[in-house]
Amino acid sequence: QMFGYMGKILRVNLTDGTITTDEIDTQMAQDYIGGAGFITKIIYDEVPAKADPLGPDNRLVFMTGPVTGTRYPTSGRYIVGSKSPLTGIMTTSTSSGFFGNELKRTGHDGIVIEGRSEKPVYLEIIDDKVALKDASDLWGKDSYETQEILKDKIHKRARIACIGQAGENLAPIACVMNCDGRAAGRGGTGAVMGSKNLKAIAARGTQKVEVAAAEFLNLMASEVVKGIETVMHGQFAKWGTAGNLDSMADSGDIPVKNWQKGEWKEGCRNLGGQRMRDTIIQHHPAACFNCPIRCARWVKIEEGRFKYEGAGPEYETLAAFGTMLLIDDLEAVAWIGEECNKYGVDTISAGATMAWAIEAFEKGALTTEDTGGIELAWGDVDAVVEVVKKLGRNEGIGKLIAMGSRKASRTIGKGSEEYAIEVKGMEVPMHDPRAFFSMAVNYATGPRGACHLQGLPYLNELALIVPEAGLHYKQGRWDKKGKGLSTMVYQDLSAVINCLGVCMFSALGLAPSQIGILLGLTSGLGYDSNAIQQAGSRIVNLQRAFACREGITRKDDTLPKRLLTPVAEGGSAGKAPDLEFQLNEYYQIREWDENGIPTPEKLRSLGLDSAADDLSAMA
Repeated sequence: QMFGYMGKILRVNLTDGTITTDEIDTQMAQDYIGGAGFITKIIYDEVPAKADPLGPDNRLVFMTGPVTGTRYPTSGRYIVGSKSPLTGIMTTSTSSGFFGNELKRTGHDGIVIEGRSEKPVYLEIIDDKVALKDASDLWGKDSYETQEILKDKIHKRARIACIGQAGENLAPIACVMNCDGRAAGRGGTGAVMGSKNLKAIAARGTQKVEVAAAEFLNLMASEVVKGIETVMHGQFAKWGTAGNLDSMADSGDIPVKNWQKGEWKEGCRNLGGQRMRDTIIQHHPAACFNCPIRCARWVKIEEGRFKYEGAGPEYETLAAFGTMLLIDDLEAVAWIGEECNKYGVDTISAGATMAWAIEAFEKGALTTEDTGGIELAWGDVDAVVEVVKKLGRNEGIGKLIAMGSRKASRTIGKGSEEYAIEVKGMEVPMHDPRAFFSMAVNYATGPRGACHLQGLPYLNELALIVPEAGLHYKQGRWDKKGKGLSTMVYQDLSAVINCLGVCMFSALGLAPSQIGILLGLTSGLGYDSNAIQQAGSRIVNLQRAFACREGITRKDDTLPKRLLTPVAEGGSAGKAPDLEFQLNEYYQIREWDENGIPTPEKLRSLGLDSAADDLSAMA
């Protein structure tokens, strides 16, 4: 028996309706751990180069990790991956809530979905009973309605991952939704699900996750919980991630007016965790499975046009639809976030593309002819609300926003590409690389495009050190040297955390050797600090090899000009990163060539011989 794993992965071919299972072997577990690691390996091996992300050859993979469903805190996460319709490279995206635990308890570690169904279907997994069922009555329903209908049909404790209308409409910024407004947000996996005519996956499981050393795992879990209570409770339990708007407003980290300004103190205050707590927050057990942090917000707006009760916005949504658009109406931004949850849209990409559209309108690249008569302007709540409604229905200007800013700006042209703030097609998340220089090379080289969750090197600039990986001191946020190393270390560590099936917040404080101990206690497999770092490096290098196979090179590892140009005000005024210097340092430490291609020696040293052969054949 395998500990920590259920030992089986479901395979669903939607074209012919066949469902089979694959066994997980110990070597795969040792090398790729689970979660994002398994996904990376499966997608690299099975999705041919240049495959259409919305075609039947793409794979959509849902995966849990060896720690999912155990006593370790925050162990409810699942990971979904595919070739991204937004970027054309691989994306893996994680979500929390309760779906991951439920899926694993059906006795399956994950699901690989291929092909395309003729008509809308959903996948029902009740322990070992697995069936594809007709979903024509669900097509056109939003993500909340879909979950309610399926719970009524199957079991009130069933957990559902599904798409809203955006996924059905194949919007490249559509995501997979589950539980109360939880999203596997970035990279368009919702569109891939829609392209396969798969509306939902419903899971209900009663099996237990057996671990190798339950008693010791419980001890480790309670120590981590103590640490979380010391470090995080003041901030995240009280303010949620929205507290960032209060605590980071002075640093220059928060993007304002499509990255044009360095600060907006009043706006940050009006949108922040303190204001939310004082006004619309509700006491509600909104926490994810087995989570002592409880950063999730639940809000209630009593009256007016933004009246609703439900999931509250977190930091990225508040910045994307708030500070980025100069909107500081908290009720409006919360409601917009909830609309995006219903439709199943990535709020970072949607808000950032909205900011592009407002700037394009202001500069004459978009006109009322394009917008259906809507006058777009900074701070105009009514206009943004109108566009968001159209976004969900895929009509008019909403259809353009749903493409994401790269495709939208290339469709419109007229110089509007300059203010589409994206990397490889993925909109930059709400942390400014001019405030923390390490984020420049991290965004430029991120495995799925600009991303703050697959590499958080600014934690080192905020004081976290990782001596085992060579990060011995806190870097200054505007230091020139060292950013290549901190980025590599945090990208590799994030890759491993995304394999475990736990939340970043409960694992980023762990040293690689402690992650090794956690994996030993759950799976019984042995990992020292070096093996953990190697596993992270293996996954990141394989994701990079996939991207290189799709044509990505140094020319794509870049940032929009705006993010390399200093702002005039705020906590990082006058500062801009030297990206070329950082890239050289990063490639060197990664053992990639000066063009950003992993060397055959590097790939072979990680056991990635077939990737080395593929890239050599291209050269």
